[in-house]
Amino acid sequence: MPLSHDEITRFLKSVHPYDALPPETLDQIARQIEVWEVEEDFPVYELGHTLPGVFVIYEGQVEITDENDAVVSHLGLRNSFGERGLLKDGKAATRARAHTPSVLLVLPPDLVRELINGHDVVSKFFNRTRSNRSGPQSLATSAIDVLMAHNPATCSPGTPVQAAATIMRDKHISSLCITEADNLLGIATLRDISGKYVANGMPADTPVSAIMTADPITLSASDIGSDVLHVMMERGIGHIPITEGGRLVGIVTQTDLTHYQAVNSAELVRRIAQADSADQMAAVTAEIPQLLVQLVAAGNRHEIVTRLITDIADTATRRLLALAEDKLGPPPVPYLWLACGSQGRQEQTGVSDQDNCLMLDDGVTDADMNYFAELAKFVSDGLDVCGYYYCPGDMMATNPRWCQPVRVWRDYFSGWIAKPNPEAQMLASVMFDLRPIGGAFHLFDDLQAETLSAANANSIFVAHMISNALKHTPPLGLLRGFATIRSGEHRNTLDLKHNGVVPVVDLARIYSLQGQLTEANTRARLKAAASGGILSPSGARDLLDAYDLIAETRLEHQVRLVKGDQKPDNFLPPSDLSDFERSHLRDAFVVVKTMQSAVGHGKGMLG
Repeated sequence: MPLSHDEITRFLKSVHPYDALPPETLDQIARQIEVWEVEEDFPVYELGHTLPGVFVIYEGQVEITDENDAVVSHLGLRNSFGERGLLKDGKAATRARAHTPSVLLVLPPDLVRELINGHDVVSKFFNRTRSNRSGPQSLATSAIDVLMAHNPATCSPGTPVQAAATIMRDKHISSLCITEADNLLGIATLRDISGKYVANGMPADTPVSAIMTADPITLSASDIGSDVLHVMMERGIGHIPITEGGRLVGIVTQTDLTHYQAVNSAELVRRIAQADSADQMAAVTAEIPQLLVQLVAAGNRHEIVTRLITDIADTATRRLLALAEDKLGPPPVPYLWLACGSQGRQEQTGVSDQDNCLMLDDGVTDADMNYFAELAKFVSDGLDVCGYYYCPGDMMATNPRWCQPVRVWRDYFSGWIAKPNPEAQMLASVMFDLRPIGGAFHLFDDLQAETLSAANANSIFVAHMISNALKHTPPLGLLRGFATIRSGEHRNTLDLKHNGVVPVVDLARIYSLQGQLTEANTRARLKAAASGGILSPSGARDLLDAYDLIAETRLEHQVRLVKGDQKPDNFLPPSDLSDFERSHLRDAFVVVKTMQSAVGHGKGMLG
């Protein structure tokens, strides 16, 4: 099907980043594009071949496979491919085959480079590395969207003043927005009630419209904190409604500004360290979602955000251990409380369960075990109160299996390594992420070194661990490159935990076993694997960039939920992403799948 110049131009207007280019540039591109009409199974390019350019699918489907002939992606309408190899060294890093009869547009290399050099939107699109985020921002430079209270309390203009006052009292707020059909008409404050209604002895049935400030000063969600501060200081007011097109979307008060400045990880850690009960700690950990919003909005990288949030969980754990000892008395023998899972890796987000265990000095007696059972229950119950819900798989110190002397733990690890059955693989995957939190840290030192050495020496165990790690696969499929969840509560979403970050977490754990690396954090493991030669420099860069993008997408999704007064989760509808974001996320998943294939075929490197 020959394509006319106009047909190519119209198509490019529907494909990012070309949709953002001026008409004269689109005209230039359309004139230089080569159109390929290919049959099913046609080899578009082979691994290592010189690429003729960047491909965009006009019609049909294309299958991408890696050097091991493993399928890493099925691509459809408007998807592009070949850019990674073209921009790296001009050679194909994968194989591409027409899965159906297809029509492909080919942008020649010189044109691609000209577009990248001449247009920021194209450069950004083809730059698959993580964005460079700025450092932490102050109150003055933070966006109002982060500072404001969403879904502010409202009433109609005819509401009696006494009823309006009751709303403020019950909601513990100092102002009420007066709206009609979502349009802001005015604002009434406690000062208005006392200074106008009460002081002037107005009748009981006085409508709130009689005392409200009509047409109040407003700001938009795209303004910044300094705008709020300047308006408040200049006008002597303490409440500013936030509107979009006249529609009320939020409100910023002096209390919000004070709260914003008070909510930081160091302040939360301080308050938890001084708490006298789990309930007091829970009041602090309830602020973690807001902290997550502020940390992400301030431009912090994902590994900084998750580290700061994990520090709060660590502090809560240590404080609960201290409170437990105050209640139960000194421990009969030294003990060590360890975290595994996301806390162990210092990768907690806005939603986390608890995974933990206890290692006891080998001098512990049967009579001593009741003390540690009570200690474990006290701490785990306290963590649950704080929002770190009980592990669904019972991987907690409250389970007698995970509250044992060091000699038993040594037997556990040696048994899992010697006989890597499915349960052993699962348990080893969890327990290889152990990180000491509180107690006698020396109990873990020798055990960790011995275990890593034994695991590395047993090739059968490593092979089984690799097989287990490959059970979590990136969500790549036919629909725009994504395979969403097919049924249930989270239908048509991407699981950014189990199919997003977990595949990279599993790969990093394998590299740590192969290199006997002591790091527990995923990003630290990947960097150490690169330094130790387990990963090639280019492979490490690709995988780090992919992990960063997936992890940051996950955090940004959780932030959107928190800002919408919803609980954070890991289930992202692809429709929430722009074409640009979908394209980059798909490429990140392709990198992860390619690395999984390399590990599965006994190759730790990616050239």
